Amino acid sequence: MPHPYTIREIARQAGLSTATVDRVLHQRGNVREGTVREVHQAIKDLDRQQAQVRIGGRTFMIDIVMQAPERFSTAVREALEAELPSLHPAVVRSRFHFRETCPPEDLVSALEKIARRGTQGVILKAPDIPEVAAAVGRLVAAGVPVVTLVTDLPHSARLAYVGIDNRAAGATAAYLLEQWLGERPGNVLTTVSRGSFRGEEEREMGFRGALRLAAPRRSLVEVTDSDGLDATQRDLVLAALDRDKDIVAVYSMGGGNLATLDAFDTLGRRCAVFVAHDLDHDNTRLLRERRLSAVLHHDLRQDVRRACQTVMRAHGALPDDGPTLPSAIQVVTPFNLPPDVPTAPVTG
Repeated sequence: MPHPYTIREIARQAGLSTATVDRVLHQRGNVREGTVREVHQAIKDLDRQQAQVRIGGRTFMIDIVMQAPERFSTAVREALEAELPSLHPAVVRSRFHFRETCPPEDLVSALEKIARRGTQGVILKAPDIPEVAAAVGRLVAAGVPVVTLVTDLPHSARLAYVGIDNRAAGATAAYLLEQWLGERPGNVLTTVSRGSFRGEEEREMGFRGALRLAAPRRSLVEVTDSDGLDATQRDLVLAALDRDKDIVAVYSMGGGNLATLDAFDTLGRRCAVFVAHDLDHDNTRLLRERRLSAVLHHDLRQDVRRACQTVMRAHGALPDDGPTLPSAIQVVTPFNLPPDVPTAPVTG
């Protein structure tokens, strides 16, 4: 186990003699297995303590750039602000650049402005298009680590992706939906905010593939390019329901679920099964009202914390902890809502 510590430091941390530590480190034998574990644990403890010293008093300015509906960007802001104390003794300051919709050149311009002004890192949710990937490349070339959040840009120079395995999430949604529909006939409406978001594209592929195997008799009707905005979503869903009288279920990959349900209500149609993503204010309320069947949830607070820590590691302030694994997917129903989910504001 490589380490920068003297035998005396390790012995003091482990509460053992220097001779015992020397035998363990040089594998000379005659040492109990429990003592070997104590020495290795002491080295890990010293690593953590050294990391705390390195980040103590340091300030990291991180820019969060997102193209997303306001309800989701608000959830990200709240998650980050809730996690800031857990990042101590480092101080993380954040600048938010949120857009519900914008042409690619505006997003690229925002990234270039950040590069000129200077930053320790960028957390990015953006469409997977060549212009954005090129802008990420220029940021990285300038020494700015970029971490993608929720949706990836796998062909860019980004440092890491933090979020769920979206293809597995789509397959999970197909499994749940088909279990609940059973033998009931009917087609499925899939809603995507915009096809250029890699995460939603992967959810759709996972969903389509799993449903094709489980229920090849069902047709999928896609609604896309609403940017997850309620006004646009409602009109698109109304048109889809009018075209296909057999739609009985929904898998929502990109939000706008209030508008989707309003379209069903307007036409006097019932949605038998509705699977959505993310416990934002709207979805939490709809789940409590039993208007959503389930929400595929991941811990957004944990995700933003990991994204910030990835930026810190890029600056050598934290030790490398290996490859980033996908966030866990939790199937949330009205009966297992996490205690810290947001409560939707009451409107008149």
